[in-house]
Parts: sequence; C-alpha cells; structure tokens
Amino acid sequence: MSEPSQMQPDADARSPWSASASESVSAEPATSRPPVAARARRRGARRLRLALLGAAGLLALIAAVPAAIDAMITASTAHAVADDVKQVEAKPVALLLGTARRTMAGRPNQFYQARIEAAAELFHSGKVQAILVSGDNATRWYNEPIAMQEDLISAGVPAEFITLDYAGFRTLDSVIRAKEVFGQEHVIVVSQRFHAERAIFLARHFGLDASGLAAADPEHPGVMRVRAREVLARVAAVLDVIIGRAPKFLGEPETVRLRALPDAPV
Repeated sequence: MSEPSQMQPDADARSPWSASASESVSAEPATSRPPVAARARRRGARRLRLALLGAAGLLALIAAVPAAIDAMITASTAHAVADDVKQVEAKPVALLLGTARRTMAGRPNQFYQARIEAAAELFHSGKVQAILVSGDNATRWYNEPIAMQEDLISAGVPAEFITLDYAGFRTLDSVIRAKEVFGQEHVIVVSQRFHAERAIFLARHFGLDASGLAAADPEHPGVMRVRAREVLARVAAVLDVIIGRAPKFLGEPETVRLRALPDAPV
C-alpha cells in the first residue's frame, strides 16, 4: 500500500497556474499604489499649485481695483475739464491747486509753471473774476500759495484779486475749504487734467459745482511716474469719501475779492 503522502499530488502538480496567480495577487498592490512618499509629494505639489493660483487671483484683484477706480473717476469727470480757455464756461473763481515751484533736484517744476500760465490766461480772458490759490504752507521755507501769488502777479494778475488758502494740504482740503471757508459755490479748477479730474470728483461729492481747465503736461519721462502716483491718489480719494475724512483745518470764513465785470451791452 502506498503511503498517503504519495497519493497527494504536490502543489505544482495540482495546478500549473497556482504559483503565477499567487505571485500576481501579491504583486498587484505594489504596482497599483505608489509608495507613501510619492503620494505625499503629489499632494504637496497640488497644494502648491492651488496656493499659487490663489495668490495670482488675489494680485489680479488688487491690481484691478485701482484701475477700476481710476477709470471711474476719469469717465465721470473728463467731460468737465477743458483743454482750451475758449471752451471754459465762465465762473466767479478759479481754484488754482498748489504745487512746488521747484523739483526736489532744484530744477524748475514744469507742472507749476503750466498751472500759473493757465490760471493767468483764465483771468485775462475774463472767464473768472478772481483766483483762489490753495496750497501747502508747511514751513516758513516752503509756502506754495505765496510763491504762486508772486508768479501770478508777474503774469499780470492784480494782487487784490488773488486770495490765498494756506491750508490746502491735500486736494480734499482745498475743495472743502473753497466751499466752507471761502464761500464758493462754483469754481474752475486749474491743474493738470489728471489732477483736475480728481479734484472735480471730490468737489462734487462735497456739493461744490466744479469744472476744470487743464494745464499743459510737461514733455518728459517723469510724467508717467506722476500719472502712476495719481492712480494711488485716486484710490485714497475714494477711501476719503467712504470714511468721511475732514480737512485738517477749517477755521473762520474768509472773503474772496472779485473784480467787477463790465456791463453787458444793451
């Protein structure tokens, strides 16, 4: 009699496929699932991509808001700014916005000179009866209104029809003080177009009827830097309106002396 062990076929004899099937089953998890470290790297890469996309979206939004504000102010005020004195509708007072006579490098400021020329031309054309010069009087050595008054007189504007606002530290201060301190209801803003547009935007918000005469833009590369800063200034102007910022100083009412206009022919 044969021993029982001899009656049982060995594993290879029972199924020629059993070994390979067993190997494939045991090998499948290793080939279908990546190692833990590889999975972690992939998750990290996905998170980094999402973070970069989020940062790019945030930067795009930050850039879009100033651009939208800039475009909004231009669209709402550009039609109110004339490029030629002949196009200006007459009003009692020109509001000349101050700037420095010289640049930080000590050279003549072309923005300043263009504003003086535009304001003087406006007065001599009979479109205004007086000029209100509003600027910064920060120190005894820096006084925008006095400097502008001197140059307006040199351009033929009588001193008695030039009124000085020494507390025009910002454009917002200038337009509010023109109404609240100097009693004006209608003004022609004199500055470069980009600045005049912002001033008119603020003036209208505070109930001051304002139009503008655009002084010439200087022809040099620095104009682009100034224009870029203007975008930020417009964002600040909108924020000032939202939070209700007030001028640094108001004070007692003051009078703007107007020249008499010739009687209209009968």
